[in-house]
Amino acid sequence: MTTPIKIGRMLRAGTTGFIVGCRVDQLDVPRFGGLVRAPVADSYQIYGLIYDIHIDDDGLVRQLATAQNVDANTIADNRVHRNVPVEISALSVGYEQNGELKHLLPPRPPLSLDVIYKCSPSELCAFTTAGRLGYFRHVLRSADLPVGELLAAHIEQAHAAHLSAGDPLWSKGAVNELITLLRDDYAALMAVLGALSDALGEGWKLGDAS
Repeated sequence: MTTPIKIGRMLRAGTTGFIVGCRVDQLDVPRFGGLVRAPVADSYQIYGLIYDIHIDDDGLVRQLATAQNVDANTIADNRVHRNVPVEISALSVGYEQNGELKHLLPPRPPLSLDVIYKCSPSELCAFTTAGRLGYFRHVLRSADLPVGELLAAHIEQAHAAHLSAGDPLWSKGAVNELITLLRDDYAALMAVLGALSDALGEGWKLGDAS
């Protein structure tokens, strides 16, 4: 069994999303558009889609940024032992309770200092095939997020997971569902499809992602 990959611990959370704090040496794990999970109880966990990774400064960083000839060891030490964590923001897109996955907002958010894990490829496949891609609506209604880029990054990662699992047609269904959801918003649809084209490569064609 694959060992779960820890990303960090919960800083703050609400019904629609949560923010995770992690160390710099954990920063190679989370990715924009990646799916993460927050186990809250033995039979209940929340899923989120990473939409922002924020690296804030602190007093020492401000001093080092204007200093001359900063030693590489000093920079490395500051990155590893910095007091301010890297903040990862995730949009709540569903939850699992008693073994049943739902693409609904969670009944209650995770708690402070709960451990957050990166979803494995099999967990990503399980979440994205539960129901009819209803979690897309949580992304599409978030007007303050880079919706096209977020969906493209997520679908690119999910597409790779489904390909490895022997399902090359998942992305076609995902794209067709987005076309249906955005049929009355041409500008948003073109923005999403343009981002998807960049993410999936020149060989990708509308309605024929494979």
